[in-house]
Amino acid sequence: MTAVPEGDRGRQHLRRLVSAAMFAAVATLLGSISFPVGPTRIAPFQHTINAIASILIGPWYAAGAALVAAFLRHTMGWGSLFAFPGSPFGALAVGYAYRLLRSDAASLCEPIGTGPVQAAFLASSIPGAIIGFVVIRILRRVPAVGQWAAQT
Repeated sequence: MTAVPEGDRGRQHLRRLVSAAMFAAVATLLGSISFPVGPTRIAPFQHTINAIASILIGPWYAAGAALVAAFLRHTMGWGSLFAFPGSPFGALAVGYAYRLLRSDAASLCEPIGTGPVQAAFLASSIPGAIIGFVVIRILRRVPAVGQWAAQT
C-alpha cells in the first residue's frame, strides 16, 4: 500500500465534502418533485442522487448528503420523517455494492438499502435507481466528469 501525501488526502477530502454538499443541494431542489403515497411522500430523484453520489464520492459522503437533503426537505415541508431512515441506507447500499462490483450497475442496489425501511419507498427507489443508472452511464461519457470522478 502506497502512502498518500497528507496534502493530497486533504484535497481529496475537501473535494468529496464539497461534492457531497452539491449533491445534497441538488437532491433538496429535486425533492420538491414528490408524490404523496399514504402517509409518505415519494421522491424518485432523491434515490437518483443517492445512486450517482454513492458511485462518484463514496458511500459515507453520499449518506451524509442524503441526511442533509432529508433534513432540508423536511424543514421546507417537501419531505417526511421517513426520509431520515431511508435515504442514507440506500446510499450506503449503492456505495458498498460499487466497491464490491466495480460496476455502474451497483446503482440499481439503491432499493436494497431503502426498501426494508419502508416498503412504500420501493415505488420511488426503483425508478430513481434506474434513472440514476442511466445518468451515471451518460456522465461517464463526458470527459470532464470522468477526470473529476477519478480524482475523488
